[in-house]
Amino acid sequence: MNRKFAALALGAICLLFITPQLFGAEGYFRVEQKAGVWWFVTPSGQLTLSAGVDNVSYRGDEIHGTSVHPYLQNVSKLYPSKAAWAETELKRIRSWGFNTLGSWTDPFLWGRDGMPYTVILDIATRSGANWLKGIPVDVYSPRFEATARKIAQTECAPHAHDPDLVGYFSDNELRWGPDWRGKQNMLAMYLDLPSNSPGRQHAIEFLKKKYSGSIQRFNHAWGVHAASFAAVPAEASTAAYQADSSEFLGMVARRYFEVCAHSIHAADPNHLYLGAKFAGLPPDPVLRASHAADVVSVDIYRFDPRPMVKHIYELARRPVLVAEFAFRAEDSGLPNTRGAGPKVPDQAARTGAYQNYVTWLESLPEAVGFHWFEWCDEPREGRFDGENSNYGLVNIKDQPYQQFVTAVKAANSDALSVHHKLMK
Repeated sequence: MNRKFAALALGAICLLFITPQLFGAEGYFRVEQKAGVWWFVTPSGQLTLSAGVDNVSYRGDEIHGTSVHPYLQNVSKLYPSKAAWAETELKRIRSWGFNTLGSWTDPFLWGRDGMPYTVILDIATRSGANWLKGIPVDVYSPRFEATARKIAQTECAPHAHDPDLVGYFSDNELRWGPDWRGKQNMLAMYLDLPSNSPGRQHAIEFLKKKYSGSIQRFNHAWGVHAASFAAVPAEASTAAYQADSSEFLGMVARRYFEVCAHSIHAADPNHLYLGAKFAGLPPDPVLRASHAADVVSVDIYRFDPRPMVKHIYELARRPVLVAEFAFRAEDSGLPNTRGAGPKVPDQAARTGAYQNYVTWLESLPEAVGFHWFEWCDEPREGRFDGENSNYGLVNIKDQPYQQFVTAVKAANSDALSVHHKLMK
């Protein structure tokens, strides 16, 4: 399809959009606020929400410790080719009221048949962070900025003129402070970096400046007995320590988001920076720093996303996209012993939870969409991190949970109406 034609036709291809052309047709997705309500705007100028599905993949998950992909084994027998699989699944996705391919979707599907898509870049991860273990990136290391620029040039620039691309996530569920991966805050983690690392040196300089170079003032404030700033402990228990930790976290977060935003937009000025996919609610200094993104994305595995979304918008002042949510049914035959999100008794309860979630979410003027995690169930034996849950719209045999997807279609359509009524 001709790119110019694709840009003009995209609004008609999306299932979720407001028919009147309310903004100019600028050729790429963007976000706009109208009558106090935030929206995605399609390349053809129509208001829409991003209703997405994560990890639409031909291979599916690999069983932990093996090279076996159960979903691939099944779909390779069901379809004569990967292209045939893609054609079928894209029709299903659209028919169930979705209009976006979310994180980790097979690049084979990106923009296929005019389907909007998102890209996750893993900038911090490829700069030394480990989201699974909670190891942070050193944002002051030359490696971080150099990696961000390289990724943007090699992976964003080639998409700069693609009207089907919605935007980029810079990373997934980075650790910003104490969580399930560890108890240390960011200042403590940076002070525990190797002595010659730029991050540790920056943390030491921050403390020196904060206490005017006086180790005595520092010791009094933190309640410690450091011989010099080079020997400060990583942690303390005073109010001053907590305040310093919060201030330093804000500095790290600002540098992270500014570097990512600048690198992405320098290589591709046409598309959105969708943030860093927060794992639930990060500390407030991080939310304030995320204002550098065009959209703040967050994974909210709860029954009701509204309290988190409201708080995020209050501090970030950017529209909010829920980039992951899910509910796991106990009648699915899967263990559901590993993985995030609420468990419900059966598919009927899963249906009700989905309907409530998207309706409540889109009753907020700042909420611009929701991406379901994920396309296919995880292997019952566990994927790479041991997760073994009923997240799928389809099971491992590519069979849809029919009761669930029927309700999903209705809920996706209703969510748009709910959001549109906010403008009246």
